[in-house]
Amino acid sequence: MLSPDSGPLDNMNDTIEILPQINSPADLRAMPMSVFPKLAGEIRGEIIRTVAENGGHLAPCLGVVELTLALHYVFDTPDDKIIWDVGHQAYAHKLITGRRERFHTLRQYEGISGFPKRDESPYDTFDTGHSSTSISASLGISLAKYLKGEKNRVVAVIGDGSMTGGMAFEALNQAGHLNRDLIVILNDNEMSISPNVGALSSFLSRKMTGRAVMRFKKEMEQFLKNFSGVGENLLNIIRKSEESLKGFLTPGMLFEALKFEYVGPIPGHQTESLVETLQNVRDYSDGPVLVHVLTTKGKGYAPAEENPGAYHGLGPFDIKTGAVKKPSSAAPPTYTEVFGDTITHLAEKDPRIVAITAAMTAGTGLTRFSRRFPERFFDVGIAEQHAVTFAAGLATEGLLPVVAIYSTFLQRAIDQIIHDVCLQNLPVVFAIDRGGVVGDDGPTHHGVFDLSFLRFIPNLTIMAPKDENELQHMLHTAIGHPGPVAVRYPRGSGVGVELSSELRKIPYGSAEILREGSDILILPVGNRVYPALDAVEGLKKMGVDAAVINPRYVKPLDSKLLTEWAAKTGRVLTVEDNCRKGGFGSAVLEMLARHDMLGKVRVKNLGYQDRFLPHGPQETLFKLGKVDQSAIVNAALAMLEE
Repeated sequence: MLSPDSGPLDNMNDTIEILPQINSPADLRAMPMSVFPKLAGEIRGEIIRTVAENGGHLAPCLGVVELTLALHYVFDTPDDKIIWDVGHQAYAHKLITGRRERFHTLRQYEGISGFPKRDESPYDTFDTGHSSTSISASLGISLAKYLKGEKNRVVAVIGDGSMTGGMAFEALNQAGHLNRDLIVILNDNEMSISPNVGALSSFLSRKMTGRAVMRFKKEMEQFLKNFSGVGENLLNIIRKSEESLKGFLTPGMLFEALKFEYVGPIPGHQTESLVETLQNVRDYSDGPVLVHVLTTKGKGYAPAEENPGAYHGLGPFDIKTGAVKKPSSAAPPTYTEVFGDTITHLAEKDPRIVAITAAMTAGTGLTRFSRRFPERFFDVGIAEQHAVTFAAGLATEGLLPVVAIYSTFLQRAIDQIIHDVCLQNLPVVFAIDRGGVVGDDGPTHHGVFDLSFLRFIPNLTIMAPKDENELQHMLHTAIGHPGPVAVRYPRGSGVGVELSSELRKIPYGSAEILREGSDILILPVGNRVYPALDAVEGLKKMGVDAAVINPRYVKPLDSKLLTEWAAKTGRVLTVEDNCRKGGFGSAVLEMLARHDMLGKVRVKNLGYQDRFLPHGPQETLFKLGKVDQSAIVNAALAMLEE
């Protein structure tokens, strides 16, 4: 299954000789570049072995091995700073910056993170996990160093996908305006260039960026500037001539227009070429520079090269076949799959439905929709803010937009949700995937704030299903609602209930009583409903008679039903896969206060405390956050004892 020219898995069964000698980039810089091809193979082998065992981001990391070696070879890290955009391509970086012996713990609970983290290593300059941030952060670091009188270099590494995010261009715009030293590496792994064009581009890049040429350009500019008027005119003509050549043969005009010196495109898997170019940029550039590097996503592992999207991020897999390891027993469909199937089914009956995603077609379950209705499907790239306002525009013309975005990424579009959708009360449906803790990707990806940051917005209805069947009905309900609706559901498989063939609408703002009881009322929201029902069975054996209500609607709450049962039991326990502050429990407290019941009813809220949760399996995090079945039992017993 190997890519024949790369050889990393040729080393899978060989003795690893070079990588164990590298405990820091200083060790790398002491080695001859002649060993780098073998070292790159060893690094790829280690990445493949670990991701096959633990899961993780495979294809992005395999594509930047040579680039990573070149960066740490040329720049004096950690004094020089490297900032990885998103950070899911930083595994090779971790391996050569002192974390080789702990690399087997990658993405495991209490192991090393799958993303750069400042508290993990001095070589991790900036915590990352969301895209399009590296240039902004790097510019801030570079300017701070200038103000402190420091001369260290700052390098941002950003992928072509992250370049679709508007924040990247906001940073490029300011960087060009400030004209401070900053190096941006554009890791382009999607551009399809034939060998001849690629060779010509490499040739032009070497000619345009060679050491002698760069020095000559600087000296000539200074020389011509000494001649008032005439010299400046000649300099402008020379610049225009060079820009015309670059613009005709390379994509450089865009970045030159933003006042960046453009270098490239250059091959991203030839270490000596990379090193030579980066050394020239390091030593002879003045002001912001963009180096355009062409890489192959998934380099060295044939399945990942052939289908980089499927191997971008994945669970444990079989190295020989590339097949993702499945549970031994058939698992229920995931919430994501149920969403995708349901919205496609609804769209077959209603031509007004359109679907929007932000570079996550497969991740949000919209692959089937995109194939069935290509003219009604829109992938806007990594641009969540645009996705929301784009949906608002569609809604003003009578369409029914469904915006499918992970909870953690929807945070980037709060202003657009408020100002462009909810203020105008437009019928936009937000399908919020990965609500709650997500597991091994950790704090940058946990969706534990959405109930809090959405609940305060006027006109917005919020629903959370207890299982995959209820998700179907909620989507059907949301499509028919005249205003904005958010449907929030978790990562992973459903609970295994039967899926209804006929969809029904859930009465607006209505909860459902699942179990009657006299001692305590338990209010679990979303994926906490079934753990609460299990907890109630345990409490029953202890002589505790607990009632359970599935709220279904986080906003508006069914105040009539909830206050009635709160009065009956005198005790209310809320449970949510969300932070406590401002979440569902807070909504219940506010409701009881409005009904002047807080002095008569005791309330306890279970939810995540005021801290960021680490990475680890979901069940581990539920237990750590005290929102699992045992935590519900313990909290209920404590309330009864008090």
